[in-house]
Amino acid sequence: MEPFLNSLKSKKIILASNSPRRQELLKGLEVEFEIRPTSVEEKIPADMKPEFVAAYLSKLKAESFLDELSENELLITSDTVVIQDGHVLGKPNNEEEAFDMLKSLSGTSHIVMTAVTFRDHKRQLTVEDETQVTFRFLEEEEIWHYIKNYRPMDKAGAYGIQEWIGYIGVTKMEGSYFNVMGFPLHLVYEQLKKWS
Repeated sequence: MEPFLNSLKSKKIILASNSPRRQELLKGLEVEFEIRPTSVEEKIPADMKPEFVAAYLSKLKAESFLDELSENELLITSDTVVIQDGHVLGKPNNEEEAFDMLKSLSGTSHIVMTAVTFRDHKRQLTVEDETQVTFRFLEEEEIWHYIKNYRPMDKAGAYGIQEWIGYIGVTKMEGSYFNVMGFPLHLVYEQLKKWS
């Protein structure tokens, strides 16, 4: 099968992400790419508004590759944050933090924001997407079952919508499902077409 974005063959696409979910989703666009993990310290300025955090971190990751890109390379970086009541919920540090995050999301709605930055040797562009997710009331036993049997520590807001907790807990969603997974594919595809 010939890839639809055949014109991208002249570009070497680099996905700077440690996320297996982003890697799997980008494969779904029939794009060949190389993975270069990023090790940027995700430190957020104390006075930054929550809605700017995803874009800030995505750009920070791209800037760490400033001197590494050759003429035919296109870098993609991304970051996802969960925003609840004006606060950013990042990745939990331990099981207790994961429990507290999921308990706070239980029975409420929150925003998931993902920013994706595209960079080549000449220019840089960041696009963003936003999805509202509503959880039903989660019982404590359900939260602990998820924490003990899945891997919430590497996920913003301590959950993956594509896992058990998403199956049993999400009652409503306004926006892109893939954005909640951490990679708004419709926007990525749109930009790849422009870059090819």
